[in-house]
Amino acid sequence: MTTFGRDVYDDVIVGGGHNGLVAAAYLARAGRSVLVLERLAATGGAAISSRPFVGVDARLSRYSYLVSLLPAKIVRDLGLKFAVRRRTISSYTPTERGGRPGGLLVGGGEQRTRESFARLTGSEREYESWRDFYGTTGRVAGKVFPSLTEPLPTRAELRARIDDEAAWRMLFEEPLGQAVERYFADDLVRGVVLTDGLIGTFADANDPSLAQNRCFLYHVIGGGTGDWDVPVGGMGALTDALAAAARAAGAQIATGHEVLRIDTDGTAPAEVVFRTATGEGRVVGRTVLVNASPRALAELLGETPPEGPGAAPEGAQLKVNMLLRRLPRLRDTGVDPREAFGGTFHIAEGYAELARAHAEAASGELPSVPPSEIYCHSLTDPTILGPELVEQGYQTLTLFGLHAPARLFGHDNQQAREVLLTATLAQLDAHLDEPLTDCLAFDADGRPCIEAKTPLDLERELRLPGGHIFHRDLSWPYADGGSGRWGVETAHRNVLLCGAGAVRGGGVSGVPGHNAAMAVLGH
Repeated sequence: MTTFGRDVYDDVIVGGGHNGLVAAAYLARAGRSVLVLERLAATGGAAISSRPFVGVDARLSRYSYLVSLLPAKIVRDLGLKFAVRRRTISSYTPTERGGRPGGLLVGGGEQRTRESFARLTGSEREYESWRDFYGTTGRVAGKVFPSLTEPLPTRAELRARIDDEAAWRMLFEEPLGQAVERYFADDLVRGVVLTDGLIGTFADANDPSLAQNRCFLYHVIGGGTGDWDVPVGGMGALTDALAAAARAAGAQIATGHEVLRIDTDGTAPAEVVFRTATGEGRVVGRTVLVNASPRALAELLGETPPEGPGAAPEGAQLKVNMLLRRLPRLRDTGVDPREAFGGTFHIAEGYAELARAHAEAASGELPSVPPSEIYCHSLTDPTILGPELVEQGYQTLTLFGLHAPARLFGHDNQQAREVLLTATLAQLDAHLDEPLTDCLAFDADGRPCIEAKTPLDLERELRLPGGHIFHRDLSWPYADGGSGRWGVETAHRNVLLCGAGAVRGGGVSGVPGHNAAMAVLGH
């Protein structure tokens, strides 16, 4: 007899990240016996909130930041006490032209956005192109997003569903750079558009693999609108709600249980071997759902990794969390810092700058002008800060750096991290009227409230393969070869993949967890 009170479960879920918890809640609500085994001391995986700075009452979304791909259907189905809040400003991108500081502000109403485009570019042409381009992606989003929680369509079925050959060609067949260059003439506008194709994805605008297209697609279809919202209470509020829903439905969640091996012949119930602080144990699951990367799944099964024995996924981002005593002043006095930082603040993300950064990183060098973007969640949701910090005007900043592949950190992770962080903050400072360091808060030990994570740090802390935030390069949201009915199936009938590396995975969505549960339930 195991310490769980039974030897055999209908479903054993390996990994208590948000997708594993979604699957657990659905399956337990269907009346099945469910056990979740989580290696860490708490559930949530990368979708957590924590207080990273000693003695400071600021609860940050530490690894994943915004919500777009989580279907309202999952929130309704599971009765989650969870909400998101819309940001009033979409983005601000500072620049300097003719020796004068300025920028592009998207949001705050159509007229204000139109005027910002005109000031930047000298005409309304780019704004009209912007409306046309995102009008197209919006129509695609409205058709593709609902399909994510349905059985996996074929390529032909999804193409017919979109029913727009020009849009299909633009997003699914030709490199994203071609559309960006066709629609837009201004370098800064082109860069702002392209960034959605480069989040956690190391690719050039015209990469023939279309990895950038797949990334872009997932970033513009969320919710059927493409909006990226702030989770109220931080990302941990979502995973806490999911864990509560799973437990309320009868699922057991065991933290501090690291799964070592899955033994199965594909037909009989599978044996799951795990390790705790006191030794090893085992439990049997009629079905095993793995909320980990495809590479980790192969290792648990004793099989060759899907990328081959020598290759591995590679993350490509720098993540930085900060707490400020106040927002910094901007060189561009035409925009309030609360508006500029209220959306996505783009730094060094012009089209040419992105191309140069990619070329430098591809050659093995840290980008000399590293591109990044910043989010200030506390402007939209001040509840993540303690009352005293709110009263004193403190704010959080989260920075996501692009084109920082894991290969750049292999020789000396710490030194490369420090060099890249310094260069990245220097690019931000170039648009500020005061150094960012003058605004940083300090923790109880007198240290500045800033932490940076490279892909190798994420691999070490979260076991993301190569620090890849999507577990592997994103897939198209349609069936390709042996994808299975739901995109979660494996070569073993009783073992399913329910993590971000599933077809239609990536991001904080719960979609792979939902789809794995549907596969188990025979839908």
